[in-house]
Amino acid sequence: MTTHPRFSHTTRAHSFNTAAAQYAANRPSYPPALFTTLEDLAARPLKGAKVIDVGAGTGIATTLLHARGADVIAVEPGEGMAAEFRRAHPDIPLVRGTGDTLPLATASADFLTYAQSWHWTNPARSLPEAFRVLRPGGALALWWNTSALDVPWIAAQSQRIDQYFEDAHPTEEGTAATKAKQGAATKTEEGTATKTKKDTATKTKKDTESHQRTAGFLTERAFKGAPELPPHTHRIVRWSRHVPVDTHLANIGSHSAFLVLGKEDTDAFLAEERTRLLETFPDGRVEEVYDVLVIVATRS
Repeated sequence: MTTHPRFSHTTRAHSFNTAAAQYAANRPSYPPALFTTLEDLAARPLKGAKVIDVGAGTGIATTLLHARGADVIAVEPGEGMAAEFRRAHPDIPLVRGTGDTLPLATASADFLTYAQSWHWTNPARSLPEAFRVLRPGGALALWWNTSALDVPWIAAQSQRIDQYFEDAHPTEEGTAATKAKQGAATKTEEGTATKTKKDTATKTKKDTESHQRTAGFLTERAFKGAPELPPHTHRIVRWSRHVPVDTHLANIGSHSAFLVLGKEDTDAFLAEERTRLLETFPDGRVEEVYDVLVIVATRS
């Protein structure tokens, strides 16, 4: 299957530069529990550590790492995103570069972090580069906010988005990770209609197995193409935020697929979503639920 040039990997990666302010204002942040988990998996604290945050974007994760006491340097390839970062966070150093060719000295970092950005790299190049820049014992940490597809309204919306792009652009393969999560979420719901203690225990077990399947799939995908699969571990951290419906819709619109789609088509889709959301959230406030998948690989 071929991909329309408008939806190519490069075009989508560059699309954020025209929407940096929208991205900064509406994208979800990350919960404190994520950074506690990161320290646990890496077996070292962030406080006082030299951290390189790659694909820093507008600085959503960078500022949280800084607040944990880390000595952070941001790396960002995009001109528009870098400009927004510097405007909002003039006290945090930023250099222009990519994860495939890091403009950093060998063995110079304790942590290399990729918040919602590793998938824009080529693991055949970015993994060796990460281990070059890390000191012995240093940790490569990758994480993504993923929609909690065991929440019915979120699963329904995710399916509508996938279907929209499949119908409008049939050559697109869609998001494999999303489809994997949808399948896992569907299996999780099987056999839970009767709310007995046994059924509840069964559902809990299936939830756990669902998360493990999803995490395993995403982890394998994260390192696809790398010279070798590094020793690593992962966890999932669930959290939520309550936002106005306009913020939720702007968050959707800040994703690369919609940024390259075009304003007219995006506005039409989001208008229909507004109507559906207000049926579920008549007060106009949406509860977004996320599972943050964090993967940590340590340099020997």
